[in-house]
Amino acid sequence: MPQIKMRGIEIEIIRKLSKQLIDELAVLTQSPRDYFTLEVIHSTFIMDGDVASGYPFVEIAWFDRGQDIQDQVAHTISRLLNEGGCSSVDIMFTILEKPRYYEFGD
Repeated sequence: MPQIKMRGIEIEIIRKLSKQLIDELAVLTQSPRDYFTLEVIHSTFIMDGDVASGYPFVEIAWFDRGQDIQDQVAHTISRLLNEGGCSSVDIMFTILEKPRYYEFGD
């Protein structure tokens, strides 16, 4: 159920890499492809009262899979976005706890 949220990245870049991204992450995490969600968040960045160019930022919310897998996922996302034209990208993981996550009210 990894939820991947991206902002500051052109939607066309994300669209083009989406299949390969999920394919590679599914193998790394040993999770079915349909467990993943990929969301593009349209953001407006502001600095000193003006609209500013943003920077690529990816947030992954998931249940802990260990540091090694997390590092591999971050590397994979960075590599694919670099290949897609993003020279740098920040990635943040939010670790969900099962007692605080509900699916269908359970």
